[in-house]
Amino acid sequence: MRVTFGVLGPVAAWDDAGDAIALKGPRHRAVLARLIVARRRVVPVAHLVTDLWEDPPPDAVGALRTFVAALRRALEPQRPPRSPARLLVTEGPGYALRAEPDAVDAWRFERAVTATGPPEDVLPRIEEALGWWRGPAYADFSDEPWSRTERSRLTELRLHAVERHAEARLDLGLAGEAVPDLDAHVAEHPWREEGWRLLALALYRTGRQGDALAVLRRARELLVEHLGVDPGPGLSRLEADILHHAPHLAPGSPGPADTVWARAAAAYDRSVPSGARARLESTVGLMRDLAVTGGGGLRAAREHRVAAIAAAEELGDVELTARVIGAYDVPAIWTRLDDPEQASHVTAAAERTLAALPPRTPTPLPPGMAAPPAGTAAVPEHATASPQGTAAAPTNGARSPLGPPDAVRARLLATIALESRGANAPRGPVAAREAELLARRLDDPSLLAFVLNGVFMQTFHRTGLAPRRDAIGAELIALSARHGLVTYEVLGHLIRLQARSALADFAGADTHAAAADHLAARHELPLVGVFTQWYRALRLDATGQAPPQEAEAAYRSAAARLDGAGMPGLEHGLLPLALLCLRLRHNSPTSPDDSADFGPYEPWTRPLVLLRLGHRREAAAKLRDVPEPPRDLLLEAMWCLVARAAAAVGDRETMARARAALAPAAAELAGAGSGLLTLGPVSQHLALLR
Repeated sequence: MRVTFGVLGPVAAWDDAGDAIALKGPRHRAVLARLIVARRRVVPVAHLVTDLWEDPPPDAVGALRTFVAALRRALEPQRPPRSPARLLVTEGPGYALRAEPDAVDAWRFERAVTATGPPEDVLPRIEEALGWWRGPAYADFSDEPWSRTERSRLTELRLHAVERHAEARLDLGLAGEAVPDLDAHVAEHPWREEGWRLLALALYRTGRQGDALAVLRRARELLVEHLGVDPGPGLSRLEADILHHAPHLAPGSPGPADTVWARAAAAYDRSVPSGARARLESTVGLMRDLAVTGGGGLRAAREHRVAAIAAAEELGDVELTARVIGAYDVPAIWTRLDDPEQASHVTAAAERTLAALPPRTPTPLPPGMAAPPAGTAAVPEHATASPQGTAAAPTNGARSPLGPPDAVRARLLATIALESRGANAPRGPVAAREAELLARRLDDPSLLAFVLNGVFMQTFHRTGLAPRRDAIGAELIALSARHGLVTYEVLGHLIRLQARSALADFAGADTHAAAADHLAARHELPLVGVFTQWYRALRLDATGQAPPQEAEAAYRSAAARLDGAGMPGLEHGLLPLALLCLRLRHNSPTSPDDSADFGPYEPWTRPLVLLRLGHRREAAAKLRDVPEPPRDLLLEAMWCLVARAAAAVGDRETMARARAALAPAAAELAGAGSGLLTLGPVSQHLALLR
């Protein structure tokens, strides 16, 4: 018998005929729901007992076994006696529900909502998925701590689905049908900027320009009055477009840009022979532009990039391969890779290409740049950027004597530095340093900007380097503004936003957030708003301008923008981590959800989660095995989590390690250098360790 499960409403199960399966009492359903929350992972018996009873009875474990046995009989009535269960299995210290990926309505819903495709496919798919909701998720366990995080996540996903459904209607010319649902949506969820944007656009397309502008004004008033933030670039840009009757707001009519694109693409296809090397280089240019659109564009660009590199290598043309690899100079701000396997492919290809290039004479070091030992910083920590953001060595506008081959080499080295970010291996810092030495001797602003991005990614070998990164951001802004490198100018502002946040200079960070949003609105760079909205949630939290509940709502709203943004390396585990940091700072009595998915941050969060659940011995054991945190934007935050746990269990050896690691960052806010979250002043953690 095939069993399906429902949690989008009261917890339920159905047999393959669609008939409801009797699940007996509320504790039976609670066991089933708790195992569904765990998503096929094992939940220890001790955790199940804690979740089922606030004050467990003496024979709680025996009662739990009785519930499990009754559930097994209900879910697999035809299973022979004493044969192993197929669905609700015993494994290790506990139980797991091995349901198929499409057997739980919440899991099917998530896949349906996040899948991409043309609007004519998206509309019926999401419409069907929204129909699976029978009420609030896990409706009969809304007060249980173990369901809280999953209920919130599914609620956010449902709101995102409502907005995607409306967007598909607009794309198909059904604006009138979208208005009533969107009106109800923003009334119930007034903090969702995407809902306001879609409602205003739908009203405009139904000929109600005045109502559309009124909606945008109402959204602005709510955001400013209750959250203290201005509308993001999407709302601001739409208001300006409506006032100017921008042609692209009309549904279904290709604008001049679309016409030019179609004609130029057709002409290129006719003129450039199939298999020509020029097609590869042109493709990389398209992928570079595609990547900054975010979402499916970013994912597609990454996938096609690997294929383009492989195609270039197959042709056996080393210079072509080098150009294909180095031309993908997409600015990167986040230090955790979205796809480590893909990054390793790119890095390996760059190394092979470097080795195949003709040898060159080593470049003398510019004044003030001493070669560091392997594995240390790619640039001097106390070096200052040129005030105008120019190269360190004067070039008086003439072509560098090093010539184009060195520019190609520098791009390959910068690629290695970027794609090896977050790693503890020495190759990344060395590649960044070599690339910078070459770039500063070449009269090529775009090359220097790309290389500085790689240098930034390799300034995480220790804590406390926010001032160094601030200098890199300042040089990027000056260099890019002078030479029209818009995406790198935005990058410079985001780097400085992070650095000023780490230094608790929120007035300075506000300036850079506003500048980044302004450039993003002018040049259609939607991913920028993801970072600036997270920053504003951090600011709300760190400055104490709102109670923790409002800060949590702001974090959840920011996390919703990550859905479909195409950055899994940023998205995975970030919201649970931000909420854990928020609750730790405010000494919240709320116990964390043991099934919360902290993603890559699991090793450094787990000891504290166990402590807050009362499992001191397990926490101490986990702490002994905790690895060195990755060298990335959350380095200080991870060490502070370790410091808190070590102090709580009295692990003096780990306390000493944490204190030595955190000492250089004594003047910073832990985690705020990410621009996303914070654990408060590092100095407080050092005092705790003392």
